[in-house]
Amino acid sequence: MTATRLLSLPLIALAPLLLVACGDEATPDGSVAKGEALPAIAAPAGASWADTVTVTPEGGYRVGNPDAPLKLVEYASHTCSHCADFAKTGKEPLKSKYVASGVVSFEQREVFLNPYDVVIAGLAQCGTKEQFQPLSDQVWGNLESVFAGLQGNPQAVEAAGQLPVNQRFAAIAEVTGLLEFFAARGVSADQGRACLTDAAKMEALVNTTQANSQKDKIAGTPTFFLNGQKIEGTTWEMVEPQLQRAGAR
Repeated sequence: MTATRLLSLPLIALAPLLLVACGDEATPDGSVAKGEALPAIAAPAGASWADTVTVTPEGGYRVGNPDAPLKLVEYASHTCSHCADFAKTGKEPLKSKYVASGVVSFEQREVFLNPYDVVIAGLAQCGTKEQFQPLSDQVWGNLESVFAGLQGNPQAVEAAGQLPVNQRFAAIAEVTGLLEFFAARGVSADQGRACLTDAAKMEALVNTTQANSQKDKIAGTPTFFLNGQKIEGTTWEMVEPQLQRAGAR
């Protein structure tokens, strides 16, 4: 889907996609970790790798040692239930055990399956870079209530979706409760509106996201890459052994 098409699609027509946004589950291979363990890498004095956040040239948000030998990238949609499952089951052990060691970094990149993803990403990226992944995890941890807001007022959503780009996303966030949701988590309503009404910023976000997805041939979410190579699986139970085989402990 082109950026222009994504920005112009009627919102109400995309509501069913929220239930089928994710990629299919892959089949675990049952293999176990055999790779030689990589030694931990100490963070600079007074710092913690789990609290070190950088924005990558691809527009992703990376947590951890920027020079980690193992770089895990997740392509994720904020309206994807499988992404929510990974956030709930995998993020804490991934960050506390592997990222904290300095051996693994974890980068989250956007995938836009519908305009709702654009609104949520615009709000999640509206705070500091350190807030981005925690805000994303809050969306996934409350996906049922987020869906209720998105689908609770279809007439207002449809009307908002007809507005010009510099009004559309803020209006959608207003009528779906997303402004309120993010305001309760540190991004004020005024701050959120300012981000979502910046048409140039929003179009650049869509263009960057679409370019990344096309370059890496993203067909479903979540999709994971380790050191630039796509790996199989959509669950933490499948991703963790592959990190371990690469040397993470």
